[in-house]
Amino acid sequence: MTERPAPPKYKSRKLPAEERPRVGAPRAIADLMPDIGRAAFRKFGFVQSSIVTRWAEIVGAHYAGISAPESIRFPVGQKAGGTLQLTVMSGHGPMVQHMLPDIVERVNRFFGYAAVTKVAIRQGDIRPVAAERRPPPRNLKPIPVELGDSLRDIGDPELRAVLESLAQGLANSSGLPKIN
Repeated sequence: MTERPAPPKYKSRKLPAEERPRVGAPRAIADLMPDIGRAAFRKFGFVQSSIVTRWAEIVGAHYAGISAPESIRFPVGQKAGGTLQLTVMSGHGPMVQHMLPDIVERVNRFFGYAAVTKVAIRQGDIRPVAAERRPPPRNLKPIPVELGDSLRDIGDPELRAVLESLAQGLANSSGLPKIN
């Protein structure tokens, strides 16, 4: 019987880890997390992960303490008219069910279009998540008095807060923005 010749051995020497050149520059974990989180949230039905992280801002602290978004399911090929899966603490279902039109309106206002049309409620355990609040930067100038007086007449607190932050941003800027 004839034996086959052994295949030629190629000289491939693996370099030790210290000698291998780096492919990319070192990156902070925080830079990588939004991409990792985005992929995980999309897998479980969230188009935008900020609905989970900003749930307390969307529905208010009281409802965020007793409910949490689970997923948003859209019809095939569409990004509107979806169903929000909501987990609610046991015993709070009837109260949240009465607030569903308001919750749908707030979620759609957050997205900026009619992303959610239906809400499916499921009872379960909710772990309270404290919203991250950062103090404003110290270098902000106070709102000019002439702007502050006109803003006091606005009845809607959310609109007043937005307009105050806009006025404060204009007061802190130094002229028109430069476009290069």
